[in-house]
Amino acid sequence: MFSFTEEQKLLISSVNALAKEHLAPKAEEIDETEGFNHIAFQKMAELGLLGITADEKYGGAQLGALESTLVMEKLAEACASTTLSYLAHTILCVNNIHANASEPQKQKYLPKLISGEWLGAMAMTEPEAGSDALGLTTRAVKKGNKYILNGAKTYITNGPGGNIFVVYAKTGPTRKDISTFIVENTFPGFKVSKKLKKMGMRGSPTAELAFIDCEVPVENLIGKESDSISHMMKNLNLERITISGISLGIAAACLNYSSRFVQERTQFGKPLAHFQMIQERIAEMATELDAGRALCYAAAQKFDSGDSDPTLGAKCKLFTAQMGTRAGLEAIQLLGGAGYMKEYPVERYMRDAKLLEIGAGTNEVMRIIIAKSLLNLKEK
Repeated sequence: MFSFTEEQKLLISSVNALAKEHLAPKAEEIDETEGFNHIAFQKMAELGLLGITADEKYGGAQLGALESTLVMEKLAEACASTTLSYLAHTILCVNNIHANASEPQKQKYLPKLISGEWLGAMAMTEPEAGSDALGLTTRAVKKGNKYILNGAKTYITNGPGGNIFVVYAKTGPTRKDISTFIVENTFPGFKVSKKLKKMGMRGSPTAELAFIDCEVPVENLIGKESDSISHMMKNLNLERITISGISLGIAAACLNYSSRFVQERTQFGKPLAHFQMIQERIAEMATELDAGRALCYAAAQKFDSGDSDPTLGAKCKLFTAQMGTRAGLEAIQLLGGAGYMKEYPVERYMRDAKLLEIGAGTNEVMRIIIAKSLLNLKEK
């Protein structure tokens, strides 16, 4: 359906092999224990995946949004939780630093992030600023050779074990006076205040962070003061495209597992697959998955071409997120009572999928972005 280069085919094959060997066997365990798959991250580092969009001179793979999305899809088919942590590390942290930081900042942070020595994260969401990304209240005040940060962030993926955080904070009086800082977990005043317990994506540790007179060296400001809106929005667009790959992976896992189940499970003297109502559900799942892939890959290619319009990214995020949740619910229904049991993975697929209708921009925010573009509405 979609034409890939030989290099992209090799990437898909390599990632698929890694996922089957190092992600799938641990997926149930880290969901139960709310753990983290450290071994998988090291294996990703060995393949160059932790810096998939970064330049080779820092240890990266120097690939684009399409390749990143393909990696997300294959990893998520095996374990969506680990893939979410991978996205926070590679797209929200590594790509952000690579795309926007100074050369000295890149040389200092990227090699250790890409090698897997350090775990990265991004801190934007706050207790009172979720969908309203510009409504954040964490503030940074310059004092001598340091910025002093005060505020709180919440729902931060990789928060509990993160070493490096890309943090957004206010540096002026208006909503648009937002600056970006690289914060190390050893900086005075930084604290992981609470590890959060979640419905799904339980193998991707999430935390609340506190900045209490947190001391950040002036050289850790990315770019200029109050000049972060444009690259914040560009990175959000990339996040929405690549996180859609996680929805694709979950939907593929749902389709594959339930297809096998209905061929093996017998009722009324014949396999479930022989009933038309079962066939209808399988056909719908497969069709929606391919439609999601087409939309997602197109959005990734558009991003790679240099087009920064967020509309197509919002469309693929909206469609695939809803499709992933539907696939999880359909898989549970197809398995019947078995689907409701933790002995089978489809209930985990559904729990994991639901986050993708919320994280990286809710379905409602995606609809606003799409509608404003179609109706030519401008921000006031």
